[in-house]
Amino acid sequence: MERSCSVKSRDSITHQDHEPAPPYSRGHTPPPLQRRSRRTMVDVTKWPLFSLMEGEELSSIRQACVFGTSANEVIYITHNDDVYVFGLNCSNCLGTGDSQSTILPKKLDFLSGRKVVSLSYGSGPHILLASEEGELFAWGHNGYSQLGNGTTNQGVAPVLVSASLLNKRVTEVACGSHHSLALTNTGEVYAWGYNNCGQVGSGSTANQPTPRRVSNCLQNKVVVSITCGQTSSLAVVENGEVSDHSLNVYGWGYNGNGQLGLGNNGNQLTPCRLVGLQGLCVLQIVSGYAHSLALTDEGLLYAWGTNTYGQLGTGNKSNQLSPVQIMAEKESRIVEIAACHSTHTSAAKTQSGQVYMWGQCRGQSIVLPFLTHFSCTDDVFACFATPSVMWRLLSMEHDDFLTVSQSLKKEFDSPETADLKFSVDGKYIHVHKAVLKIRCEHFRSMFQSHWNEDMKEVIEIDQFTYPVYRSFLEFLYTDNIDLPPEDAIGLLDLATSYCENRLKRLCQHIIKRGITIENAFSLLAAAVRYDAEVSPASTPSNRTWRSSALSSV
Repeated sequence: MERSCSVKSRDSITHQDHEPAPPYSRGHTPPPLQRRSRRTMVDVTKWPLFSLMEGEELSSIRQACVFGTSANEVIYITHNDDVYVFGLNCSNCLGTGDSQSTILPKKLDFLSGRKVVSLSYGSGPHILLASEEGELFAWGHNGYSQLGNGTTNQGVAPVLVSASLLNKRVTEVACGSHHSLALTNTGEVYAWGYNNCGQVGSGSTANQPTPRRVSNCLQNKVVVSITCGQTSSLAVVENGEVSDHSLNVYGWGYNGNGQLGLGNNGNQLTPCRLVGLQGLCVLQIVSGYAHSLALTDEGLLYAWGTNTYGQLGTGNKSNQLSPVQIMAEKESRIVEIAACHSTHTSAAKTQSGQVYMWGQCRGQSIVLPFLTHFSCTDDVFACFATPSVMWRLLSMEHDDFLTVSQSLKKEFDSPETADLKFSVDGKYIHVHKAVLKIRCEHFRSMFQSHWNEDMKEVIEIDQFTYPVYRSFLEFLYTDNIDLPPEDAIGLLDLATSYCENRLKRLCQHIIKRGITIENAFSLLAAAVRYDAEVSPASTPSNRTWRSSALSSV
């Protein structure tokens, strides 16, 4: 049967330790296939290093990567294509020209103005960066010539890697612990650096000081995606046969935990095809510390390698030398997988937007995929991975998928989709009857009990101000309120009138926290009025914030 598919790829991440681990990649637009990995809207402040940045600085970020043995280094690219770094600067991995750490972002002038299409880092760490023009830059740790410049001198600043790559256009990079891979726009793979287990694919275990083309089984094949483990390498390769457009996976290097998926645990000095995935169209491969995952065009997920923390998601902790299918019982197909070989954590996202995690999650071993409340796989690594690195070069452009809560928030006060308007202080607020009925008993009664309002397209509101009523309706769409304490008092009255107890508690909390000397009198007056209107006796919570107002007077 004829099949065709396209590939997703991503940036590799690596961490050195006792046992080498497998791969992953990104940023490559494979020829002739033209498909990039998904982009998503992520709050980068979930990574602590970004918490010191001002809002204006954060909004300028287009791409970012948190890396390092303790997630203590950052590189980010702005919308103006300026490149900044900050953090510990281990092994000169920030590329600032010195060995000093910095808590404030420093600009890398040499790289600014170049659009970044792929970035990866190793364990030293060393950094590889590919520009839109196909240029390859490297810096950082170089004890094994992983920078590809023919020396073992530390790279204190970004340098263009030109040896053996002249007239080659690099589209994707991947770093192992101390070795490097580069993929060109013609589907060739080049490798260099540490080669103790054959991870350079040269047929020997001698270190490779400059980029060398990986040939052997890949000689006449087109590679569309690459990824590295600690001391292993994987590549997705076009089959090349006219009637078979499947994409195969080849692996080479360290295989002590079965992370090459070859059915054994012997090291491989040259590329070897994973028979367990033969005939499948593999869209994406990623690797954790010593395990690998593959996603097919049919949304099927396969895992292999070490399983000490349950990172294979098989329900046990037994290693797998060959790919095994997991999550087969899920109704929604899988569209993205995530792993980073700085960690033992795995994640996946389904077509319906559900995000699962498994493996080592904040010290716990989760042996089966666990459904989270996250909207993207990146959040899994920010909140549960150790260290909390980014598993890919993160792009801040908005994803085309919205969760239910995101969709509701987006459609609040939207004239295009609304079927009802409230008129308050001469201003319209556009809403949806169905949402109001689902979220509020008051409106459920209004629209189901043949009230006069049920037949109206515009409902006049004169008991409450526009900011108060708009905030109430927005709360029904988002579960959040954003009002100053003075307006929160009006919203508290509304919540009482509509019997919205949770909203009442939120208002009371806002009022209590917002009491100052300047507004204490007005809040106290409101507290007295509220108590009188609700009940002769104050509730404990009301007495609390009224007492707070009195103490501020």
